[in-house]
Amino acid sequence: MMVGHSRMNQYGAIYAAAFSGEPWNDDWTVEDATIHVRELLECQQHYGLECVVNGEVAGFILGTSMLFHYGRTFEINDLAVAPQYQRKGIASQLLEQCLADLKAQGIVGFHLITAREGVLPAFYERFGFKKRRARDADGEGVSLFFYSKQLFMIR
Repeated sequence: MMVGHSRMNQYGAIYAAAFSGEPWNDDWTVEDATIHVRELLECQQHYGLECVVNGEVAGFILGTSMLFHYGRTFEINDLAVAPQYQRKGIASQLLEQCLADLKAQGIVGFHLITAREGVLPAFYERFGFKKRRARDADGEGVSLFFYSKQLFMIR
């Protein structure tokens, strides 16, 4: 199901809970997380999917696309699953559907930034994402990886 404004508070709560845990351990409040999601949804070129289990949002994927001279690319800004639903295949389902939908729309490539530690690098690599570079996000040695996945030959 497509992400929509009607469940904004649920998305904010999931985001805050998911990114407050490993490997991120960020200090998100539900209020700030809701604003973060709302700002992405207000982008003209946003795309998002939610997974609903027993009438409850279990997770979502959200990002934005941008046109370049070689085609349109998509940045996965957020893939968040509520802690009680993690490790049940929901993130995989969301990512698979997102990749299929956007490939059908002509997206030429995807990119994202994720934590260097933990299960996330291997998760994205299973879907064909390639590590492009690492960066120190906070000057304290906490590194992030930049990943990309090319779908079509770039002109």
